[in-house]
Amino acid sequence: MGFIRAFTGALGGTFADQWKDFLVPSPNITATTAVFPAVQRGTNAGRGANTKGSENIITNGSKIVVPEGTALITLQDGAVTGFVAEPGGFIYQSDDPNSRSMFSGDGILASTLGTSWQRFKFGGIPGSQQQAFYVNLREIPNNRFGTQAEIYWDDAFLGTQVGAITRGTYTLKIVDPILFVKSFMPANYLLPNAPLFDFADMDNAAGSQLFNEVVGSLSAAFSNYTNDPSKGNRMARIQGDQIGFAQAMSQAVEDAYQWRTDRGLVIEKVAIQAIEYDEDTRALLSDVKKADALSGARGNAFMQQSVARGMQAAGENPAGGGAMGMAFMGMGANAAAGAMGGLQQPVQPVQPAQEDPFERLRQMKTLLDQGIITQEDFDKAKDKALGL
Repeated sequence: MGFIRAFTGALGGTFADQWKDFLVPSPNITATTAVFPAVQRGTNAGRGANTKGSENIITNGSKIVVPEGTALITLQDGAVTGFVAEPGGFIYQSDDPNSRSMFSGDGILASTLGTSWQRFKFGGIPGSQQQAFYVNLREIPNNRFGTQAEIYWDDAFLGTQVGAITRGTYTLKIVDPILFVKSFMPANYLLPNAPLFDFADMDNAAGSQLFNEVVGSLSAAFSNYTNDPSKGNRMARIQGDQIGFAQAMSQAVEDAYQWRTDRGLVIEKVAIQAIEYDEDTRALLSDVKKADALSGARGNAFMQQSVARGMQAAGENPAGGGAMGMAFMGMGANAAAGAMGGLQQPVQPVQPAQEDPFERLRQMKTLLDQGIITQEDFDKAKDKALGL
């Protein structure tokens, strides 16, 4: 029992040109459909249609097409009898009497007597039920998730617990078709005339279960991402890192519900549409943004300007020590400590503060604009400042 890859040329035999079953995927399959039945199509070179075939029996010698991005599974009485995961055309061969056909090249007597015996023995119907299903191996898109209330996780970068309401979509992929069909799919989807197993179907209880498990794993997924140094430990990167966050979420659902090991199913990509942080987290992120703005070269330039202004104020003010203290108060403890460390050098004689010519020129311009001095006075001050 099994499949033979189809070949070109004449099949040979007395009935080689006669009608055989031809199995293809069901029409109108959507991108969110995971499993769908094979349906019979047939031709006998214009000699008419086969009306003698038995329902739910795969005729021995049937041709079966396996499209790109799908796998084929055949079942008999609920047991897996065949599997094909390569695209192409195949011929079904079986030793089961119910699968024999007078058009399969097995000989009229053997196929007719064998099938008749089984039908009479089981009250006029075949003694077994054979079916073929296709499994979608592509990414299955548009699986939605969302939370009604905040979820919370420990964030390594912020060093505290944060919370948010979030929503988005993810793609699924079936990586073990046999395990998925036998371990996860409800039995009613593997019966004759069963509905398509579509994740977008609101009545699909299995799809609803996956939705609930994803929502239940979101806290762990955010924790996996923000506590992984290789991801940068930053929440701001999550929305732009579909694959990275998908790995974190896939690991979370695997740890909690064993999607891959028990169901042959993984999450491929995640698109977060929105993250709405709670009030405490928003305030914390605001502080982080301010700290980021003062980091690096920009922060060093700001600190240097603060130190210079503080020292100038100290030189101009008889109570210079107080002015210097006020200047350091606005710099923060770490910055002030660094600045003070730089000032702890051998004491030098105090030199009279030199007047900044450009500051003097700016003041003269203000006086000119207010009409207190004339243009001639301003020009003289400008020439002096520029050394002309």
